[in-house]
Amino acid sequence: MISHMKINSSAARRYGAACALAALLAGCGDGPKQQAAPPPPAVTVAEPTKRTVSDFDEYVGRFVAVNSVEVRARVSGYLEGVHFKDGQLVKQGDLLFTIDKRPFQNAAEQARAAVTQTKSNLAFTTADFERGQQLVKEKTITEQTFEQRSQAYRNAQAAVSAAEAALRTSQLDLEFTELKAPIDGRIGDRRVSPGNLVTGGSGGNTTLLATIVSTDPIRFEFTFDEASYLRYERASKTGTDVASRGAGVQVALKLIDEPEFIHKGSMDFVDNVIERTTGTIRGRASFSNVNGVFTPGMFARVRVPASAPYEALLVPDSAIGSEQIRKFVLVVDGENTARTKYVTLGPLDGALRVIKSGLEPADKVVVNGMARVRAGQKVTPQAPAAAPAPGAAPAAPAK
Repeated sequence: MISHMKINSSAARRYGAACALAALLAGCGDGPKQQAAPPPPAVTVAEPTKRTVSDFDEYVGRFVAVNSVEVRARVSGYLEGVHFKDGQLVKQGDLLFTIDKRPFQNAAEQARAAVTQTKSNLAFTTADFERGQQLVKEKTITEQTFEQRSQAYRNAQAAVSAAEAALRTSQLDLEFTELKAPIDGRIGDRRVSPGNLVTGGSGGNTTLLATIVSTDPIRFEFTFDEASYLRYERASKTGTDVASRGAGVQVALKLIDEPEFIHKGSMDFVDNVIERTTGTIRGRASFSNVNGVFTPGMFARVRVPASAPYEALLVPDSAIGSEQIRKFVLVVDGENTARTKYVTLGPLDGALRVIKSGLEPADKVVVNGMARVRAGQKVTPQAPAAAPAPGAAPAAPAK
């Protein structure tokens, strides 16, 4: 009995081991399951934008004043007063400096007295000359005596003219003791304090007292290369408004802290020679400066038209890739496959880049998701999200 139970237990163990081995072999026979391929990446595509644009060139330059004047003394003397604050705006005719007038007042009085004296002498010689005319006819005086009276009369006339000229000079010197602003503009700081002796005159050693620069309007000077100059001149011959010698061409400007070209002006001058050392020529534009922000010597960037308006295709600048020196965009064909198209770029128009060649109006350009795909790869194209209508309520967030 006992022997029979042991035999059954041993058989049961062998049977269990065989079943486990059979299950293990069955599991190994299935092999690894195949993973499903990922779906094609989703990208946003859009057709190029059509717009009328113009080519522009950009140059760096600086502002210069239309008028700039050095205020210098025209007579020598002690500086008596300064009648402005450093850096203020002045109007033409405003009193700026005064020089001690007393020596010039005395000189004017002396000149006035000299005029009176010479006129008195002229009156006497005139009467003597007129009497001599009658006496010489009557043979009462000799011809020599009459000639002497005539000479005295002419000398008296000359003396009066000289004295009057000296009086006008002394009056001018007296007037020059008050130095007034010759132009409207902003004056710099005073170079000489009251009490100092200033040197005047017309020589090169006159004393500089201050400088004045006009502020409105103001000019902007820049240089461009010889090739651009030829391109502008040839385009202007066809009637295209470019940065040529024709005045009135509209240009735009931005300061170093401004993102856009918001200031409008017009070309008013192109130089008549090309600088031999640099191969560039100087151009100039005029801008309004009512608020006085533009300051002579300030740097800025100007944008000038370089072509006539033309119809162009534009794509977002972020949709353009680089392959060494070549530029390209990814387009999606009819089989939803990304393809590379090499393009020639034009100027930037806001956030869009002008495409001069290499792109067709019906091309579907990848404008978002370009980093997730490569040429030849299948993609899932999606249209760009529509912009919300003005005043529309924002969509409720998904729950």
